[in-house]
Amino acid sequence: MDILLLNGLLFFLKHVVPDLSGWAGNYANEFWIVCNLSMILAQVRYSTIIHLRLISGGHILRQVVSLTVMQTVIAYLIMKTVDIDIAVGWMLIKIGCLQIALLTTLRFIERNAVKQLRSLGKNTRVITYAGIDSEIQNLHDKLTNDPTLGYRVRGYYADEKEADDNVQKMAEHMGVQRLGTLAELTEAAESNQSINLGDELYVCIPRSEQDAILALSHYCDTHFVRFYYLPPSSERLGIRFKRELLDDIELYSNHAMPLEGFINKSVKRAFDIVFSTVCLAACLPILPIVAVIIKVQSPGPIFFRQKRTGINGKSFMCYKFRSMHVNSDADTMQATKHDKRKFPFGSLMRKYNIDELPQFWNVLIGNMSVVGPRPHMELHTKTYSELIPKYLVRHFVKPGITGWSQVTGFRGETKELWQMEERVKRDIWYIENWTIWLDIRIMWMTLKSLFVHDKMAY
Repeated sequence: MDILLLNGLLFFLKHVVPDLSGWAGNYANEFWIVCNLSMILAQVRYSTIIHLRLISGGHILRQVVSLTVMQTVIAYLIMKTVDIDIAVGWMLIKIGCLQIALLTTLRFIERNAVKQLRSLGKNTRVITYAGIDSEIQNLHDKLTNDPTLGYRVRGYYADEKEADDNVQKMAEHMGVQRLGTLAELTEAAESNQSINLGDELYVCIPRSEQDAILALSHYCDTHFVRFYYLPPSSERLGIRFKRELLDDIELYSNHAMPLEGFINKSVKRAFDIVFSTVCLAACLPILPIVAVIIKVQSPGPIFFRQKRTGINGKSFMCYKFRSMHVNSDADTMQATKHDKRKFPFGSLMRKYNIDELPQFWNVLIGNMSVVGPRPHMELHTKTYSELIPKYLVRHFVKPGITGWSQVTGFRGETKELWQMEERVKRDIWYIENWTIWLDIRIMWMTLKSLFVHDKMAY
């Protein structure tokens, strides 16, 4: 499909773009051949990934962009090798931009078709669990809540000692049946009996059961079953380890932070400067309008200034359009859904994130980033750092205007402690898994929320 799309695009451009249609016959033919050859070579590294079940739209977009960039570079180098004087640079860039748009559209059409097929019960994967645990329950919810992923669970194996009330409740929640004991499963695997495990086996038993784990792994390897090991909740340390090597000795540190690297930090900062400059320039025309409405509806300053906790625990002055009447609780109380301190236009600004626009100034001067953990008021930093052990880890990077927590359902007021714990967990995940593509994905999800209203936006 990619090759067909590329050739269709080249055929179209040949008849509408003067630079290409005016080429001599040999150059046009060489260009056509080189574009196809470079696409084939680029596909070796960046082939389509729509068939993967647990793949995000952001990953698909990144794969398309990487494929097109590599193809463009390869085609340029080959054409320059053929004739260094031929002007193909801008032509390839134009083709690349069009190709990104077309390939992205094609990928998502194909992906939607695959999802619809799976939702109808086709192209499914049958899975079995060995062991029953809260980690298995979380995995089960992830795999089965979305029918378009195409997972069907055959059942689970668990020993008698595991079949207590808590296990029964988890099994009932998941809606899966018990197929037998772990001892029976292990014995059948060791004796190479025929076991119907489906396509994938997820094993969640203690590492102390090494013999059982190895027997099940060996059985899967010899019977075309994919084997996965999931540490049970009792053995999870709650730490993300970063693997390092000291000659032939493996070491693990407790935090992997991509933004510690100079190149990653420079890329993120450059992106912040460019994006915040463009946004501030775009905001200038609406500034007088916003200022007048704020003044009419609520006497006081146009901007709200508050000390927030930034990178490495350092405080900075955060700017917003004022959305509440001037009050003495601003530094101690979060905004609530029916907060009487808000005036009408303030509520509208908060609903559509207009009040956050001045924070692009914070980004430009380096106090914040476009994407990162949201900065909290100093009182909340002091309070939650005493209640949540890993709370301060979220300050290892600059705070952001938007963040992973905000686009995944943990925005706004935190009425209960678990809500802040989940926000911190997601902030730390972002810190440890940062890529520029993740930032772009979060920005896209934030943009979508402007059109699909977030019920937590108040």
